[in-house]
Amino acid sequence: MTDERPWVLHVDLDQFIAAVEILRRPELAGLPVVVGGRGDPTERAVVSTASYEAREFGIRSGMPLKTAVRKCPDAVFLPVDAPAYEEASAAVMGVLRGMPGAVVEVLGWDEAFVGVTTEDPVAYANSIRTAVFEATSLHCSVGVGDTKVRAKIATDFGKPQGVYRLTRDNWFEVMGARPTTALWGVGTRIAARLASHGYRTVEDLADADEAVLVAEFGPTMGPHYGRLGRGVSSATVDDTPWVARAHGRETTYQTNLTEPQEISAALRELAGQVVEDIRAEQRPCIRVFLKVRFAPFFTVNRGRKLAEPTYDPDVIAATAVALFTALEDERPVRLLGVRAEMVPPEGGYDSPRSTGRGGPSAQRSGTAGATDDVAPKP
Repeated sequence: MTDERPWVLHVDLDQFIAAVEILRRPELAGLPVVVGGRGDPTERAVVSTASYEAREFGIRSGMPLKTAVRKCPDAVFLPVDAPAYEEASAAVMGVLRGMPGAVVEVLGWDEAFVGVTTEDPVAYANSIRTAVFEATSLHCSVGVGDTKVRAKIATDFGKPQGVYRLTRDNWFEVMGARPTTALWGVGTRIAARLASHGYRTVEDLADADEAVLVAEFGPTMGPHYGRLGRGVSSATVDDTPWVARAHGRETTYQTNLTEPQEISAALRELAGQVVEDIRAEQRPCIRVFLKVRFAPFFTVNRGRKLAEPTYDPDVIAATAVALFTALEDERPVRLLGVRAEMVPPEGGYDSPRSTGRGGPSAQRSGTAGATDDVAPKP
């Protein structure tokens, strides 16, 4: 008899974007490399990825390039080259799909869940690492878990170029004393709200009163956070193609927009770009969302349902302009974004992966079809 059982593996490419650039420019190996915007740290843009050498200076994804260059003036700054990363990602996902018995759920350019039934998940994870490197020269780390949440969190313990196993058997030993921000999907704001009820560690959250969580976060997210504290989530890897609910475009302007006419013109341009995206999906817009970032860094989001579905960029732009005007805010504008929610596809959104949170790289909670196992405490 074999001891085969289902496992969830989370594959995460190490410093993916920077690694692709270094493969193209081997002379950059070992140097602090920062990829973001047009590669000009004097412009308004954020870090997409920093190499491990750059991270030693405190540079992180999402950080303004101007901050990054202050932290490391000698860093090499490169522009984002999305087609190159898409090509590299496709090659990696092809390797994963070719692994024996693998079911692959793509989460983004640089990560995926792999479902497999095996008696030795760590050996299988190492075989993935070897196969990916041999085919693409890219390194990855793999988290091994009995749920998606545990596999996802395990990956961070394996980085870089390693494998880590996190299951119900060692969940509290590894995670119990860690702050709630160590959990996938718990940021500083949620952690602060949890702390206001005395839930500061993962174990605190695991023991939380569900009624308190429901009162604070609602009937869906309250129990979800409680399950996160126990490492409980779906263990089913879904390879159904991801279906977008919306498409959006946004631009950070190098010079603040101050005049109503230039703001309207910018929104019309964004609306035109969004219409191109939704026409490719062959699903018209039913709801328009506006994103505004006022200088220096205050962000507002608003939305409005349309009277009827449309591909008309003028209607989408006019709705975005109306949303902006309703803000009655005269501060200079640093960023504008327009997002179009489309009518559902024929048959609706049958897949739990059709979350509408942006694109394949958007983070998902992994709680659909949550199991009820409870990790044992030491």
